[in-house]
Amino acid sequence: MRKHEFTHLAATRPALLAALAALFPAGAWAAGDATTLDTGNTAWMIAATTLVLLMSIPGIALFYGGLVRQKNVLSVIMQTMLIVGVVSILWVAVGYTWAFGTGFKDAGSPLFAVIGGFDKAFLSGITPSTLTAGGIPELVFVMFQCMFALITPALILGAFAERIKFKGYMVFIILWTVLAYFPMAHWVWGGGFLQEMGAIDFAGGTVVHINAGISALVMALMIGKREDYKVGHPITPHNITFVFLGTSFLWLGWFGFNAGSGLAADGLAANALLVTHVATATAAVVWMAIDWIFNKKPTTVGACTGAVAGLVAITPAAGSTGLLGAFCIGLITPVVCFFMVAVVKPRFKYDDALDAFGVHGIGGIVGSILTGVFATRLVTGDGGAQGALYGDWHQLGVQIVATLVSVVFSAAVTFVLYKIVDSLIGIRADRRVEEEGLDIYEHGESAYN
Repeated sequence: MRKHEFTHLAATRPALLAALAALFPAGAWAAGDATTLDTGNTAWMIAATTLVLLMSIPGIALFYGGLVRQKNVLSVIMQTMLIVGVVSILWVAVGYTWAFGTGFKDAGSPLFAVIGGFDKAFLSGITPSTLTAGGIPELVFVMFQCMFALITPALILGAFAERIKFKGYMVFIILWTVLAYFPMAHWVWGGGFLQEMGAIDFAGGTVVHINAGISALVMALMIGKREDYKVGHPITPHNITFVFLGTSFLWLGWFGFNAGSGLAADGLAANALLVTHVATATAAVVWMAIDWIFNKKPTTVGACTGAVAGLVAITPAAGSTGLLGAFCIGLITPVVCFFMVAVVKPRFKYDDALDAFGVHGIGGIVGSILTGVFATRLVTGDGGAQGALYGDWHQLGVQIVATLVSVVFSAAVTFVLYKIVDSLIGIRADRRVEEEGLDIYEHGESAYN
């Protein structure tokens, strides 16, 4: 394999070749040679890819679908299905090459700092025998990354649920995926400027959760409140059993999301598996306790929301944080997210319908910054990255800068796209449609007959 190919392929998860020693243990890539097929790594990555798909369908579809009212559950399911179909096509056509291509790098173009190139459009040059880091087929890596591209825009829909036109939503999501997700995936994972800067984002704190969460807030503010939304009078979920089932699929799928992000069946994957579970379990218990203290009863929705907040926050840190970091992230995140959902949202009276910003946006911000606190060489290896807790304040600074860049970029892109799509097509559903329900008016179906 030519040197520039290995450089690109080894950097396709959150580490530059120049920073591999800083992010992963010395033997992290020893589990598979990029010139020899590793069947163990390949089998694991196929399984991880399948697990991540469970996060979108049925995970998000059930989680968000259960939280809305009965008259709008199918609209959420259809929005999720649209994303799975359309974004998959966009990914293999242009997304993968924008994020992980090396055309601009090979040409010596400074554009490589912001976009990969067009050399792998429609997966040009990739065959079943083309291998990437860890000795897995590049086609498996393409599919693994495709699942990340699916889940990200799916997270946004929770902010404007129950009041968006399907047609306007479709156009917005297509444009947002191309102009917001694909570039940021390159910046952080494909050799772009944030990766060059040394930002640590193991599985999507910036690319997925901050990106989607900030966009969700902007959308919620611009589309306006639901007609019957009243501060202090939350709209009751129509099926809490769905919420629990969706959370269960998300928790299960997240093991592929995080533990698969090292691209190998090795100790790094084992650590990611452990810290993902511990942080999630801790966050679920903490949110339940807060619910019990302030609302006098521990609720299923609260426990499920806490679990999702823990999953979100541990995502960027799963490849660099140990058990201590997992516990601390699991303790801190639900407190901050609960405050945003229960205090800040009512105070500023914005209708983030399903708390996409309050959980994913804020959870992603907390996790990204705390990665710069709790990263430890017990996980990253000798000479690897470490956080402020262990004396490296520089890494914390890098994490803060990467977080701010993600916030500003996501907000700006979403604002511009909303204005364009709303002026050309219209985004807000008509008042009568919103009152009667999107399921009947938009899709001609009823979930319960």
